[in-house]
Amino acid sequence: MDGMQVIDWDLAVTTGTRLVRPGPQVSREEARQAVAELRQLSREAEGHVREFTRIDTDTAPEPATIVDRPGWIKANIEGFRVVLEPLTERMAARRDQAPAIVSAVGARITGVEVGAVLAFLASRVLGQYELFLPPDPTGQAAVGRLTLVAPNIVHAEQELNVHPRDFRLWVCLHEETHRVQFTGVPWLRDYVRSQMTEFLLASDMDLPVLLDRLRSAADAVADAVRGGEGNLIDAIQTPEQREILDRITAVMTLVEGHGDYVMDAVGPSVVPSVADIRAKFHHRREGGSRLDRTVRKLLGLDLKMKQYAEGSAFVRTVVDRVGMDGFNKVWASPETLPIQDEISHPDRWIGRVIGGPALPTAPTGDAAGSATEAGGTTG
Repeated sequence: MDGMQVIDWDLAVTTGTRLVRPGPQVSREEARQAVAELRQLSREAEGHVREFTRIDTDTAPEPATIVDRPGWIKANIEGFRVVLEPLTERMAARRDQAPAIVSAVGARITGVEVGAVLAFLASRVLGQYELFLPPDPTGQAAVGRLTLVAPNIVHAEQELNVHPRDFRLWVCLHEETHRVQFTGVPWLRDYVRSQMTEFLLASDMDLPVLLDRLRSAADAVADAVRGGEGNLIDAIQTPEQREILDRITAVMTLVEGHGDYVMDAVGPSVVPSVADIRAKFHHRREGGSRLDRTVRKLLGLDLKMKQYAEGSAFVRTVVDRVGMDGFNKVWASPETLPIQDEISHPDRWIGRVIGGPALPTAPTGDAAGSATEAGGTTG
C-alpha cells in the first residue's frame, strides 16, 4: 500500500497484542489436550449441523483453526484490511484534501483504536467464522475459516464451572453452523461483503464532514461512559448508510440467530448438560463489569445480544410453522433474506416468501446485485 494509509495496521497488531490479557493459567499438557479436543469436536459438530439444518455443502469439512488471543487479533486485522481496502483506495485518490500530517497522525490514532478494540474482544470471543480472509494466490484455500480461541473457551468453562467437553461441543455447534451457512449458500459471502463495501463507500469522505463525524463519535463515547444511549454505529452514518446497515443487520441477525437456534436445538441430543450450560452462559453474556458494559454498548455489542435473541426467535417461529425445508428458502437468493421488519414479524416473511406463488430464483452470479429494500426499525 502507498504512503496514504488510513489505518496503521502494524500498529494495530502491536497495540492489540500488547494490551491483550494473557489467558488462563493451564499446563502445556492441558493446553495441548484442549486444542486436540476442539479440533476433533469441530469435525463432530459439523456432521450434526449438516444433518439438522439440511443445508448441503459440497466442500469437504476443513478442520478448525485453533488460535490464542494474539493469533485471533492478527487474523481479524487481516480481515479488516480485506474489507477496508476499497475505502483506503478511495481516500488515497482524494489525497489532495487531507494534509499529510492529518493522515499520518490519523493512521496512528486509528491503528491504536483498532488494536485496543480487538484486545478487548480478543479475551472474550470463543470462536468465529472468518469470512474475509486475504485472497489465496493459489485459489485452493477454503473461502472462510473457522477459528476457535482455545484460551477463552477454557477460561469460560472454568469460570462457568460447566462440563468441559459438553461446553466445547456446544460452542462448536454454533460456529460450525456459520461455516455450513457460508459454504452451503454460495452467494451469501459476496452479498455480505458487497453490502459492507457499499456501507464504507457511502460515507462522506470530505475532511470537514469526516471531522464532524468523528466529533459526534467522540460525543457518543462520552455519552456511553456517562451511561447514555449513544453508540458509535449510530454516530457515523448517512441516511444511505443507515439503509445499507439495515440490510447488513438483518442478514447478520439471521445468521447469528440461526447459529443460536441450531446450537440449542441440536444441543439436547449430543450435549447432555446443555440446560446447565445455556442458563449459565446467557447469564454471562449479559454480565460483566461496568467497563465491559460500556464498551459493549459503544461497539453495539448489546445490539448483538438482541440480535441473537430476535434472530433465533425468527428461525424458531418459521421452522415451527413451515418446517426446516420451508425455512431454508431463506437461502434461495438475496431477495428471500428477511428485512429488518420481517425478523420481528416472521409472518410477514412467511407471507412474502412462502405464501405467494413460487418465487423465481435469482441466478447466483448476480448475488450482490439487487438487495431487498431496507425496512423497519434498526436496533
